[in-house]
Amino acid sequence: MPLLEEGSVPRDCTRTVPVVIIGNGPSGICLSYLLSGYTPYLDPLAVHPNPILFRKLQEAKQLPITEQDLEFLCEGLEGRSGNPVAVLFDTLLHPNADLGFEFPSVLQWRMEKKHHIPHLVLGKATPGGAWHAMEGSMLTISLGIWMELPGVNYRDLTSGKRRSVSNDRATPDEISSYYKNYVKLMGLQKNFVDNTYVTSSTGVSQGLSQGLWEVRGYQQLQGDTHVPFSLFAENVVLATGASDSPARLGVEGEDLPYVFHSVRDLGVAVSCHGKLGSSSDPVLVVGAGLSAADAVLCALNHRVSVLHAFRKRADDLGLIFKQLPKTLYPEYHRVYHMMCSQVYPASPVANPIAPSPSLSPDYTSFPEHCVLSFQPDMHCVMRGSNGVLRVFKVSMVLVLIGAYPNLFFLKEQGQYLGLDPSRPIFCRQNPIDINPYTFECNTEPGLFAMGPLVGDNFVRFLKGGALGIASCLRKRLKQRIEKNRKLITEEEGCGGRGREESGGGGGFF
Repeated sequence: MPLLEEGSVPRDCTRTVPVVIIGNGPSGICLSYLLSGYTPYLDPLAVHPNPILFRKLQEAKQLPITEQDLEFLCEGLEGRSGNPVAVLFDTLLHPNADLGFEFPSVLQWRMEKKHHIPHLVLGKATPGGAWHAMEGSMLTISLGIWMELPGVNYRDLTSGKRRSVSNDRATPDEISSYYKNYVKLMGLQKNFVDNTYVTSSTGVSQGLSQGLWEVRGYQQLQGDTHVPFSLFAENVVLATGASDSPARLGVEGEDLPYVFHSVRDLGVAVSCHGKLGSSSDPVLVVGAGLSAADAVLCALNHRVSVLHAFRKRADDLGLIFKQLPKTLYPEYHRVYHMMCSQVYPASPVANPIAPSPSLSPDYTSFPEHCVLSFQPDMHCVMRGSNGVLRVFKVSMVLVLIGAYPNLFFLKEQGQYLGLDPSRPIFCRQNPIDINPYTFECNTEPGLFAMGPLVGDNFVRFLKGGALGIASCLRKRLKQRIEKNRKLITEEEGCGGRGREESGGGGGFF
C-alpha cells in the first residue's frame, strides 16, 4: 500500500486514518486481525474449565468478547502476566495451559465487516518483526502453539515439524515464516506497509476535541530510494517491541571491535571458517538471562570455550532458569548447572596474563562479577565480590544484559510515558504506564501501547493487548455512532437517517 508523500498532506486535512500501528511483529499482526473485523464469541459447544469465568461468559454469550466488560471477566484470574486482559485472553485461547493441559480454545471467530476499523501497520521489514533477525537454529522459549495467533493453528502451517509430545518448541525461522504466512492467509496484506521507518509521532491540537497524531517517516524502496510520508491518525498504537537498543555496561572499551551486543554476532563469527574455534581464546559472555545462555550454548556447540560473568549469585532465586521446567528446557538447565558447578575459585590473587589452570577447558562461571574495562589488546578486566581484579585474554565479548525500546520518534524518547518518568522505558522494570483494560497510555489520550513495552515479553500474553485495544476502539466507535444518530434525529426528526448507516463500522471515526 503506498503511503502519502510528506508534501501531499495539508496540516488542516480532516480525513485521517483511525488507527496507525507502529510495529509489524506479532503484536501489530494480532491487533490488525481484530481491527479487520474478526470478532471473538464464546463457542456454543465449548466448556471452560474455570466455572466462574465460564458462567460469566455464558451470561453474555450473544455478545462478542470485545463488547463485554473486560474488567468483570478478568476478576479472580491469575497468570504469568501482570496485565489482567493478557491473562484473560490467554485462558480463553489456551485454557489451563500452565497446568500442562492442551485444551482447545473456547472462542469462535466470526468475520463481521461492521466491526472493521481502517488502520495501517507500519513495519521496518516484512510482517514478523524481530523474529526475522533472530538466530534461526535455536528453539523458542515458548511452545510452538503458544506462539500462534488467533484463527490459524501453528501446527497446520508447520506440519511434520513437531519434535516430541513433551517438547513442541519451535525455531525462530519457523515462527517468522508462520507470521508472514498468517498475514496472507487472513487477508491482512492491505493493512501492512513494509520497509517503513517512523521518524516522528507528535500530537496535533484539535481545539476541544481529542487531537490527532501526525506520523512522519519514510519508506525504503529498492536500492537506497527513500520516499518520505506524513499522515494523520486519531489513534496511534506502539507495538515496536523492546529489543531495538541493547543495554550497555557503560565501561571503558565497550565500543572496541571485539565487543558485541547480539547473539547473532556470535553466530556469524563461528560460521566464518577459522575466525572462532577450539584453538581460539575464550569468548566472554556477560549476563545471566536467556540470551546469555543462548550465547553460551552456541559457543560450546562450536567447541569454543566460554567465560561467563554475571552480577547475581548462581543460586539467586530471581534467575530465569528457576522458572523453566527441566523437561521442556534441558539445554538451559545444562547452562544453569554449569553456572553453579563450574565456578572460578575465589582466590586472593589472579594471574593477569598467563592462562589460569583454574579455568575449565570448556566453560567457567564468574558469579557476582562486574566488568570494569575492555582493553585494546583484547584483555578484559573484571572485579569479583571480594574486590579482587581478574584479567583475561578473550577472542570476543558478548554483552547480553537486556535491551531498551527505541522510541526516538516520540518526545523525550517516550520516557515520560513510563511508570517512572525519570527513567527510560525498560520492559518489566519500567514499562509504559497504561490503563490495564484498554492499554491506552495514562498520560496521552489516543496513544496505546502493547507487548514488551507494557511488560508482556511472550507472544502468548502480548495478544491480550490486541484484545484490550480493539475492545476500547470498538466501544468508542459505537458510542460515537450512537451520539451522531441522536444528534441527527434531534435535528431532522424521527425520520432522519444517520450517516453511519451508509458507512457502517468501517467508516472513518
